[in-house]
Amino acid sequence: MLKVEKLESGYGPMQILWGPDLEVKPGTITSLLGPNGAGKSTLLKTVLGSVPVMGGSVLFEGRDVTSLPTHKKVDLGITLVPEGKHLFKEMTVYENLIMGAYRKEARVHRDESLELIYSLFPILFERKDQKSGTMSGGQQQMVTIGRALMTKPKLIMMDEPSQGLAPKIVMEIFETIEKLKKEIGLTILLVEQNAAALDAADYVYIMHEGVIKAEGNPEEIKNSDEVREAYLGI
Repeated sequence: MLKVEKLESGYGPMQILWGPDLEVKPGTITSLLGPNGAGKSTLLKTVLGSVPVMGGSVLFEGRDVTSLPTHKKVDLGITLVPEGKHLFKEMTVYENLIMGAYRKEARVHRDESLELIYSLFPILFERKDQKSGTMSGGQQQMVTIGRALMTKPKLIMMDEPSQGLAPKIVMEIFETIEKLKKEIGLTILLVEQNAAALDAADYVYIMHEGVIKAEGNPEEIKNSDEVREAYLGI
């Protein structure tokens, strides 16, 4: 579904990505793991178009979308759950979710999408009239994921969804991510520092200093002492 080939990008004169290749197959969870500063978030932003491409290409469903603006990529079905939640904290849970349904297709399916989100996160239905800024970190992350689902994506990219959450909540978030794949067939690119993301993945890439250093299925990555110690800290 998504293919990144020899991608180069960065900020001004500072190059961050140095030609990584990565593929996300339809209906799978692909994890991109690595230490802080490895270039993982930059890769997501480059795919979405908010960081300019210096070289290489981005293909989505076989189409070259490298130079498309962000809003056009969203229209094609690519969406991002950003690091750090970025909610409208004075708005209610319901209002934040509705903000995600701005695409024409998403507006048509708004009620259906809301029903799906409330089934995945029952607490959001219970607190739909509560201001999102008053909720716990884990609940705010649920709202952020829910808002992304309101866009009716084909591919959802998640940037560090476990950041700052208690271990129990982290497990719940990863279980929900697996549900998105199993129950609605969503394709997911999951960027994480947390090695627990290995268990949710179908395929794993390890990034360091803007380069893919290793790839394989989760068991292969877990069984590589070099990869575990050098890039995952486990």
